[in-house]
Amino acid sequence: MKAFRASRAAMIAVLSLFALFSLTPFYFLLISSFKPGVEMIRSGISLNPHFEKFTLNMYKLVFSLDESNFFIWYKNSLLYTCVQTVLGLGLTSFVGYGLGVYKFKGRNAIFVLVLLVMMVPLEIMMIPLYKEMIALRLFDSMFGVVLPFAVFPSAVFFFRQYSSGLPLELMDAGRIDGLTEYGIFFRVMIPLLKPAFGAMTILISMNCWNAIVWPMVVLRNSKKLTIPIGLSTLITPYGNNYDLLMPGAVLAIVPIILIFILNQRSFIEGLTTGGVKG
Repeated sequence: MKAFRASRAAMIAVLSLFALFSLTPFYFLLISSFKPGVEMIRSGISLNPHFEKFTLNMYKLVFSLDESNFFIWYKNSLLYTCVQTVLGLGLTSFVGYGLGVYKFKGRNAIFVLVLLVMMVPLEIMMIPLYKEMIALRLFDSMFGVVLPFAVFPSAVFFFRQYSSGLPLELMDAGRIDGLTEYGIFFRVMIPLLKPAFGAMTILISMNCWNAIVWPMVVLRNSKKLTIPIGLSTLITPYGNNYDLLMPGAVLAIVPIILIFILNQRSFIEGLTTGGVKG
């Protein structure tokens, strides 16, 4: 018993150190957002808060600049993320559920194709996707950003693994009660898939919110840019606008933190359950 307690205390200590190490960049970002940008140039990376130098002028600058596109970028990122997350959850859950619970000819071949797509880097698909967006006249539009990645192969894989562990007896019971296959999915299976939806909500929304390569390729109008691209414009060879960059970066991570807080229980349950089923 004592050995178990000692090993548990040691594990907690090690994990606490890892957590502290992971939170260090966020701590630096937060304290830097309250300091004038000149302090970043003068002192460099410093974990000393120097509370006497704290000021809210940078946040006031972000909220008061009429010519700044920051909140336009913010609104665009929220819109793109919401649309892609909802669309992605709907499509990937359908595909993963179908591959997980239905037995049909070619199911394994489709699943192998999903795994192969997971291995293809974005850089290889970028030129064909670029030409496709031009042909479909979706260039420089929200759907040009969202549609090519509406179906995440990793999410399909996750839903398939999770669905393969669902009790199929409930499907038979639903059929006896007169439900269609769609009714079984929406009324019976979706409540059981809630942990999977929570986990994939975090992963899909985070991938969409942080996406920079594809939106940078397909978007041209400065009024349609997203937060990552907009903040990157503040970093130039002639100087970095830290007065806007630091508070802007702090505000940019708020939605992801809120999404994780709202879905953390489902996220943990979904990952632990989905990782052992199937």
